[in-house]
Amino acid sequence: MDSPGASGHPKEFSGRPALKRQIGLFGLTMIAAGSCIGSGIFITPSDVAHQLGHPHAILLVWVIGGVVAITGSLTFAELASRFPEAGGVYVFIRQSFGKAWAFLYGWCILTVITSGAIAALSLTFARYISAIIPMNGTGQIILGICAITSVTLVNIMGVKGGEIFSSVSTICKLAGIAGIILVGIALGSRFTAPDPGPAAGTTTIGAFALAMIGVLWSYGGWHHASYLAAEVRSAQRIVPRAMILGALIVTATYVLANWSYLRLLSFDKLAGSQAVAADAMHSVYPNGALIVAILIAVSTFGSIGIYTLTAPRIYYQMASDGAFFKKIATVHARHQTPVAAILLQSGWAIVLLLLWATFENLITYVVFMDWVFMTMAALSIFYFRAKITKPFSGFKVPLYPVVPAIFIAISVWFIIYTLIGKPEQAIAGIILLCIGLPVYFLSKKTSEGQTN
Repeated sequence: MDSPGASGHPKEFSGRPALKRQIGLFGLTMIAAGSCIGSGIFITPSDVAHQLGHPHAILLVWVIGGVVAITGSLTFAELASRFPEAGGVYVFIRQSFGKAWAFLYGWCILTVITSGAIAALSLTFARYISAIIPMNGTGQIILGICAITSVTLVNIMGVKGGEIFSSVSTICKLAGIAGIILVGIALGSRFTAPDPGPAAGTTTIGAFALAMIGVLWSYGGWHHASYLAAEVRSAQRIVPRAMILGALIVTATYVLANWSYLRLLSFDKLAGSQAVAADAMHSVYPNGALIVAILIAVSTFGSIGIYTLTAPRIYYQMASDGAFFKKIATVHARHQTPVAAILLQSGWAIVLLLLWATFENLITYVVFMDWVFMTMAALSIFYFRAKITKPFSGFKVPLYPVVPAIFIAISVWFIIYTLIGKPEQAIAGIILLCIGLPVYFLSKKTSEGQTN
């Protein structure tokens, strides 16, 4: 394992165009919130209700998910304040666990987690558009590729354009969900208990744990704001605020949205729904399903754009550190964006989209590795508090060590439960890491050779 390296870019990259600091607090907050809100909140609540036996248990599990997001964002806020560099979580792991583990995080993000999410979101986007404008499977794939290509061009043309796109799309998402919430307040009724049968009864710990899996996946994404730290004005101050505000916005949105679903649908209809948001709106408005289809299309398209903006900063930083192929650190001379890293991720996402039937299960299996690395990053705060003794004037997590301990404890529980309940995910994740190690040593050797 490599020892933790010093902060900053290697000298051989100092003569190249630098990333430009243009992102402000509002834009970064919208990125943090928009990274979480994809299609999950429109679909996942029915799966959660199917696992649980009472409306109050549904709301409780979404509140706990919010606690995880908020304690995590508070913890990562201090880490981002200490290391306001491109790559965010990658940098936290690099500084505490070393370059090899940091590379493996970036490797998982590139090969499966984020690129796979982009492929899945583009396909979801195309499918919902096809509900409005009918098209066959080939047409949906072409539309998905066009969606990826368009946001790739936007993000290459400048980080400011990417920020504006992310802000507009996130505002549209939040406005649409706010509409559902207002409909629930105005036209919904009191919660109804489940009818006697399989859905009724006491919620068990096992059922609660299964429900938490979907909830935690839905809350994931607020940390994407940390990836852009090198392009944020007053990053040491703004990045922590954006992550915290983003987590708070998403928590309020998710809890209120589920409260609205419960007011618009009976418990049994909620648990049996295949498209809960559409069914909830249809219960009070005949064309509600069409409105929700448009909302999901906008939401997924926005998420594609945000992921195309954020994650490439990890690969850029990996290459800048000499842990990945040097060419990936190329910055566009005019637009000052990590053009090679953006093209790498978008190109691979298109490959995954074209081969979706082959890769769909793989993406489901290894995505839990993201939580393993998130837990490692959170643990690093204890390392930095113990090892870095010089005065620190940036953001400090409140109620330390309780707040990070809550996030780590729930995350470890989630990882353990996944390992026990779905061991195939652990096997797939280990295989992915094993493939990444020789790539790391090859790219490191190649980068060192080019430097010499």
